[in-house]
Amino acid sequence: MIESYKNFWNNITNFSDTARRSDFWWPAIINTIVGFLIVNIYTFSVGHPITDIYNFSDLALATGRNIVVFLVWLANLSVTVRRLHDTDRSGWWILLQLIPIIGYIWFIILMVLPGKSNRWS
Repeated sequence: MIESYKNFWNNITNFSDTARRSDFWWPAIINTIVGFLIVNIYTFSVGHPITDIYNFSDLALATGRNIVVFLVWLANLSVTVRRLHDTDRSGWWILLQLIPIIGYIWFIILMVLPGKSNRWS
């Protein structure tokens, strides 16, 4: 679990390798839990949603939040492309998510499939 999370951040700009299922799913679970906790702790401590900006400290926090969200998005994009490579598919299959409902379901199925020998290994 910890090794998968380290690989998630160490390969933030690596779009040409492969990623095992655990390298995809553990960071997804950890980032969801950590994000949920941070948002709820912040909301409880300041008394308003994290998206509302009332003063300069809220603006600074929003800027920092946007930077973190971008970095997590980039790392998630790269691990998703590497996971698709592990199932012997091109990274362009990520666009499958643009098809409403069915595309997203099929994409989840692709992420669950076991890896196989491929041209990216």
